Amino acid sequence: MNNSDTKTQPFGTVLGYAAGDVAAYSSDYSTASERQYPKRSSYRSYVDNIFMGYKWQCVEFARRWLYLNKGYIFDDVAMAYNIFELRSVRDIRTNSRLPFNAFVNGNKKHPEPGCLLIWNKGGEFEGTGHVAVVTEVTDQYLRIAEQNVGQHLWPDKGDYSRQLHAKVTSDGEYWVTCSYGDAEILGWMIQTDEDTYAEPTKEKNPQLFTIKSAQAHPSKSNKKTWLNVANEDEAAFVEAMGGHFLTAVASEQRRYFILPHSIQEELERATNELHGLFMHATEYVLSNDELLKKFNLPPAILPKIRHSWDNRLNHLITSRFDFSLTQKGLKVYEYNCDSASCYMEAGKVQGKWAHHHQVTDGEDAGKDLFAELVQTWKKHDSISIIHILCDTDPEEQYHALFMQDAIRAAGLSSKLLIGLSGLVWDAQGNVIDAEGVRIESVWKTWAWETALDQIREDLQADTATANDTGSHTYAASWVEGQAVKLSDVLLHKNIMVFEPLWSLIPSNKAILPVLWLLFPHHPLLLNASFSVTAELQASGYVAKPIVGRCGANIALFDHEDNVLEETRGKFAEQNKIYQQLCPLPRVDGYYTQICTFSAAGFYAGSGTRADTSMVINKDSDCLPLRFVSDKQFLSEAF
Repeated sequence: MNNSDTKTQPFGTVLGYAAGDVAAYSSDYSTASERQYPKRSSYRSYVDNIFMGYKWQCVEFARRWLYLNKGYIFDDVAMAYNIFELRSVRDIRTNSRLPFNAFVNGNKKHPEPGCLLIWNKGGEFEGTGHVAVVTEVTDQYLRIAEQNVGQHLWPDKGDYSRQLHAKVTSDGEYWVTCSYGDAEILGWMIQTDEDTYAEPTKEKNPQLFTIKSAQAHPSKSNKKTWLNVANEDEAAFVEAMGGHFLTAVASEQRRYFILPHSIQEELERATNELHGLFMHATEYVLSNDELLKKFNLPPAILPKIRHSWDNRLNHLITSRFDFSLTQKGLKVYEYNCDSASCYMEAGKVQGKWAHHHQVTDGEDAGKDLFAELVQTWKKHDSISIIHILCDTDPEEQYHALFMQDAIRAAGLSSKLLIGLSGLVWDAQGNVIDAEGVRIESVWKTWAWETALDQIREDLQADTATANDTGSHTYAASWVEGQAVKLSDVLLHKNIMVFEPLWSLIPSNKAILPVLWLLFPHHPLLLNASFSVTAELQASGYVAKPIVGRCGANIALFDHEDNVLEETRGKFAEQNKIYQQLCPLPRVDGYYTQICTFSAAGFYAGSGTRADTSMVINKDSDCLPLRFVSDKQFLSEAF
């Protein structure tokens, strides 16, 4: 790199300009101004109100360059190396899809100016990979423009950041060598209809998307007790279920479901990608007052939600996605990242079930969930004690005990509180427990919406105060020794709650139309709207309350507006959204939903919910799920 200045430039300094006069900036985060970038959302980069990425990372530059020069962008990815798996880009003007082909390093299809060069994760790019824009191609070298590799001015005031050695073999293969010996170049991505020599689209055998069901052999499972009731969580589970089983239907207590490993990989990829999409949509909603109104949140807590988003984005412990898996592919219904359930069933009970019944097919789909939760809690080792709050519901209790085990395994102290009995205000306006211990950190099974209902009642009693902007903020009144309400605890300014308050946004069903607005026709999403559109009418649709639990107040309609199924509940007065009808597959008499669980926003395991009803509800069973090899899945009749 001749005549280049190797001095590190401060964050945001223009390092050079690529073709189309697209600036590349220094990403030396250690020099970023806290005044200019006071919160994580300050780092989000937009052009024409279209999200490009985070300032000033490699993906942000690649997407911005393509948009400004070509008019199209690639979809959000969890990491830069995931770009190599994409097979289309979205033309912003026409909102149409264009082919985006991948060519491995050493290909007879040579890179060309304007294509993307992709690095695998590992070495210099550990965990993330890397992406750059190709600016010039010769038989001896290839020049690229990029961000987040070195923070120095580009050489010779040119339009490229680095020059990489290249070689063309006698049979026309083009090879590029990385400047870093421990990093691997996967290849290049070109928007072209010509797919000769391109990596094939990974279209799986449709049979792999067919959930299979099997029964454990009865002669191997004569003993009726198999959970260790000396463990508090397992004892609570047995009490709640009325026995050592995952379903009360005696004839179905040996049933389990089976999926191939390739679908496990698809579930992992989808979970990680969707978390990113929901986070982007959350940011979009919090920046759009008109959209935010559709979430029916008390205006008084909006400042608290925004503060939570700005300061606690990375504090998510765990969450759950609900999917429909059919031969048409994988489609997400919703994201439960506020107060979800089924963690113990997936992370512990289904594994013990398989051990007891001597089921050896493949592996337990939730085998890593507990360990991943432990690792996530370890990131919060500065917390002195976590108060675990749960209701008197038996399911919530075993769920809370299971999480307490993970907290304990992470080396953190905790106290389990069932209900709010004993919690009072102290003289300084803090909340203390029955032993006088100040509550500073909380993990809860209660949904945030329960606290919001209390706030709505309080606001009607005029406990809102105006701030300088003329909006309202919630202010709880307190009297020393007086009992507290749930909202007093969860919205206390000195109490850190898991899951964070911002999780209200992605858990609200109003996020689903926003996702479709931002990522129309994304292969993992279902069409969704705040009203019944012509497209939804044609496909059939589902009416869902924007806030609801356990499948309550959901109605399924076919394309002629016939009601296929309808549930009742306490959310009938809630505003609704409408989502494309995508019925669950029926497997041996059970409508079967696949769930994935995350830890800190990343895939951590899978499980199922199954019911004879088309709508999964509180009483739906969590039957075991196993992953087997693709070969075994296709060749055996379970």
